[in-house]
Amino acid sequence: MNRSFPFFFLPFFLLASCNPIPTPTPTPTSPTPGAGFRYSIYGPAYDPGPEYWTSVSEQMSANFSNARPMGIWIIGDIEGNQAYLNFPGTSSDPNILFGETDDNEAALTYFDQHNVQIWLQVEPGDADILTLIDLVLNQYGNHSSVIGFGVDVEWHRSTGSEAEGTPVTDEEAATWVDAVRDHDPEYRLFLKHWDTAFLPPTIRDGIVFVDDSQQFVSLDQMVNEFAAWGETFAPAQVAFQFGYPADSLWWRNLQDPPADIGNAILAAVPNTAALFWVDFTVLEVFPPDR
Repeated sequence: MNRSFPFFFLPFFLLASCNPIPTPTPTPTSPTPGAGFRYSIYGPAYDPGPEYWTSVSEQMSANFSNARPMGIWIIGDIEGNQAYLNFPGTSSDPNILFGETDDNEAALTYFDQHNVQIWLQVEPGDADILTLIDLVLNQYGNHSSVIGFGVDVEWHRSTGSEAEGTPVTDEEAATWVDAVRDHDPEYRLFLKHWDTAFLPPTIRDGIVFVDDSQQFVSLDQMVNEFAAWGETFAPAQVAFQFGYPADSLWWRNLQDPPADIGNAILAAVPNTAALFWVDFTVLEVFPPDR
């Protein structure tokens, strides 16, 4: 369904007399999840500041056992076919634009101080991904809050209101993982889309696969689709964005939408690594004056 705008292993052994023990089959187990927010410069009606985003991550993570406060922090956005990065810089790539001021440094410093884990994500357009990785991580890799780099594949060599992106090959993904790890061996890459066909077919090492599907008719439909996503990419870790306006007709009727949705996902998708409430409705669900 087109929804633009928008380890551990448990081996088991079959024992039989006089037969060798077969190779164990790995199955995914639950990682310690992260939970929090997705932030963009265009999503919320206004930016309440890093104290607010930290509070959202803490409120979200409190819903789930041992979850860590976490967020997706989108660096700039896409302008036409160009990637706009909202900090000053220079690049020989004509498809990369820069801001006049650094709009991320203060927030990331606050997240460092309050133990919020942050993914730095780009909307690349026609910009070179390897160049974007180096620009963003050279700028912000000194922050202890940063845990990795993300690419929204919907905007990978893609423009327009009906954008879907260009599928990522195994070779591209492996090169991007290596580039991210060159900045810190502990960093990981996330790749985001709503259609598994747009993500690398076999490579899994070092990647978290994020599903940002929306336009569901019910929580059950969402969970079923997210479970299929988890199975597709297992044993790799997966993550989910939810809380879109398009789904609000049903999630508004839940007693506690962030907790109810998140716990349903965790019960159905054992390799879930993170849960993110999107910024399009975050001010409603997590009022800044709470």
